[in-house]
Formats: sequence, structure tokens, C-alpha cells
Amino acid sequence: MSLEVTHNAVLNRYEAQQDGVLAGFAGYQLGPELVVFTHTEVEPAFEGRGIGSALVRFALDDVRANRPDLKVVPLCSFVKSWIQHHPDYADLVFGS
Repeated sequence: MSLEVTHNAVLNRYEAQQDGVLAGFAGYQLGPELVVFTHTEVEPAFEGRGIGSALVRFALDDVRANRPDLKVVPLCSFVKSWIQHHPDYADLVFGS
């Protein structure tokens, strides 16, 4: 099975596709200084495969690499929890 994670800037979200099928997404709102992650969702048929984690890692790596001037606000509980379990990403969080 092939997992591909991409940034869909038109819809303000990161998307994960498993074998060409949308498996999940991480939505955000973009401000002048912040990226606010609002919601992460994995389709029930794809749960338990690490897709949510892959989405968050890709999204945060993308912010770090392509928008180093921005900080992250993890309103989404999944994103917040993921960052807490991966402290090497804590520097991205606004107010940290």
C-alpha cells in the first residue's frame, strides 16, 4: 500500500491518499504570523495505520521548511497531542 501526503493550499489542508483514495486530511487556517491547525480527520476505513501521524509530521515539516517565519497553533487535539509526544516539534508552537 502506498501512502502519499500532499499540501492542498487551495483547500487549506494537508491530504493523505492511500493507493489514490483520500484517507484523511489536516485542515488549517493561515494568518500573517500563524498556521492554526483546526481539524484532523482519518476516514474510518483507514484508521489505525498511522495516517494521522504521517499527516501531522508532513504538515509540520512543511511549515518548518517552507514558512519558517510562521508559528503553529494546534487547536486540533490530535495535532496538539502529537506535538506533545514529539517534543522536537515544540519549537514550532506559538508561545513556546
